[in-house]
Amino acid sequence: MGHGGKPRRVHAHDEELGASVARAQEGDEAAFAVAYRLVQPGLLGYLRGLVGGDAEDVASDAWLEIARDLGRFKGDGAGFRGWTATIARHRALDHLRRQKVRPRSSALEQDVLDLPGPDSTHDQALESLSTERALELLRGLPRDQAEAVLLRVVVGLDAPAAARVLGKRPGAVRTAAHRGLKRLAQQLGAAGVTDDGPRTLGESK
Repeated sequence: MGHGGKPRRVHAHDEELGASVARAQEGDEAAFAVAYRLVQPGLLGYLRGLVGGDAEDVASDAWLEIARDLGRFKGDGAGFRGWTATIARHRALDHLRRQKVRPRSSALEQDVLDLPGPDSTHDQALESLSTERALELLRGLPRDQAEAVLLRVVVGLDAPAAARVLGKRPGAVRTAAHRGLKRLAQQLGAAGVTDDGPRTLGESK
C-alpha cells in the first residue's frame, strides 16, 4: 500500500514562500511583501467564498494579525499557507457573526446557465473556480464542503493541512471536498442535465 497514490501536489511557490517567511521573521520587509504576494490571491479566493464582497476588508484585518504574530509562526511555506488560512478563517467567522449573515447565494440559476455545458468534469469545475460566478456557486454548498474545496483548490493546501485549519480529520475533509466538487460539477453542468443516479429530487446525502 504505502503512498502509492497521487504525489502530494506541492504548491509551485512553497519553497520561495518558506524562504521569504524566514527572512521576514528576521525583519526583512521586502521578504514579507513577497510572502504576501504569494499567499494573498489564494487567501482572497478563500475569503470570497466565505464572506463575498467583504473579502478585501477581512483579508486586511487578517494580514494585520499575520504581521503582528509572524514571530510566533514555525514551519515551511505550506505551513505558512495553512497558518494564514486559519487566521483568515477566524476573521471571516467573526465578521459573519457580527453581520449575522448566512452566506448568500444570489441568482444561482442564471449563474448555472452561464457556466460550461453538460460535459463539465471535476477539472472543468476547478478551472471555473477562478471565476466570481463559481465562487457564488460554492457559497451555495454546505459550509463544510465549500470550505474543504476552497482550502484544497483555491488556497492549495493538502488534506492534512486543510484538516488542521478546519479542526477536522483529513478523511472528513477529503470526503467533504469530493462531495463539494461533485456537486459543483453537477451544478456547472446542470443546464438540463441531472445526476446519473436514481436520486433526482435534490436530496443527495
